[in-house]
Amino acid sequence: MPNQLKYNQILDALQTLLENKNIQTISVSEIAQTAGIGKGSIYYYFPSKEAILEALITRSYEKPLETAKNLAKQTNISPFIRMAMIFQACRNSSSEFLRHGSPASAISSQEKAYLHQKYLSHMVLELKPALTAIITQGIETGEIHFDYPSALAEIVLIVLSIKLDNTLIPSTAEDIEETILGLISLLEKGTENPPGSLNFLTTMVESI
Repeated sequence: MPNQLKYNQILDALQTLLENKNIQTISVSEIAQTAGIGKGSIYYYFPSKEAILEALITRSYEKPLETAKNLAKQTNISPFIRMAMIFQACRNSSSEFLRHGSPASAISSQEKAYLHQKYLSHMVLELKPALTAIITQGIETGEIHFDYPSALAEIVLIVLSIKLDNTLIPSTAEDIEETILGLISLLEKGTENPPGSLNFLTTMVESI
């Protein structure tokens, strides 16, 4: 059975190396040296460097995913408030994952976009079921009026993740706020909520 401590040491080593190097220039040997284990041990846990990166992304997303699953069960809370809580948890997790140490970090914008793209694919895939469940609950209680809960969940996840992480499409704070306000307007109209009822989602912008 794999040793969980060594498994996490490998992930921690890659995270440390990513603070100053691009993923393309990091070798398995460097990861092993940083982790303080033999190179052969790496392949006992992971078949490739890419697999280590995938595991690192998955680990970084465990907390917001658990938050989403728990909130999906709390039907006594407004679906919109639960969505806002999930988005904030995702924002915090993503910011931590994309943090690369000092301002003088060697990580380029292209590298951040590459890492974010992989992170985004995990987020949409893993969070969509929980968000869909929350939206469906809102439909059943009459708080949300929309025929395609799964599609709405995916649209919201993609738009917010891209705009709030600000890596795939670099944006100013004003651009981000305008996008969020536009999304809020669409959600209010599509779910038949009164104008301004979802403005609490703008608190997401203030943390950028």
